[in-house]
Amino acid sequence: MKKIICSSIIAVGALQASAQETDMQALKRLNATFIHNFVTNDTASHSAIIHADFIRISSEGEFMGRKEYLEGWATGFNGFIYWDYRKEDIKIVGTMALVRSQNKYVFEKDGKEMEGVVMYTDTYIKENGEWKCIQAQIGKVAPQFAAGDETIVRKYDFRKNKK
Repeated sequence: MKKIICSSIIAVGALQASAQETDMQALKRLNATFIHNFVTNDTASHSAIIHADFIRISSEGEFMGRKEYLEGWATGFNGFIYWDYRKEDIKIVGTMALVRSQNKYVFEKDGKEMEGVVMYTDTYIKENGEWKCIQAQIGKVAPQFAAGDETIVRKYDFRKNKK
């Protein structure tokens, strides 16, 4: 009897770990899609992965609803010539997940390249077996806290003379 109970406990634990891994893979894919949608200004694909009650909070503390956010998404990447996401960190707590990463970006202004680093935390909730981003919050990263290039997950480089 003890063997049956122990085996059952181990099997349940393995199933939970497997479900957690599946959720982790789904969230990594969604994060990659989120960034790709930004770089390609793909509002249709992006609309499919954000929750109906989605809200964005800017680094200045401005709240923006889903409709206004998606309208800006259509041209949001324009002007950037480099974008990456790095130091991806995903934490799952039940049916909620925090997806954090840093973005290094470069844009041209008056013929000069300007760069910076921001960090975002996207909050996902799982409803009806599907993960949706319900909140995105972004903030500036001081140079001393910027993650190194060795943590880059993916980059998009549109510069003429790639570095």
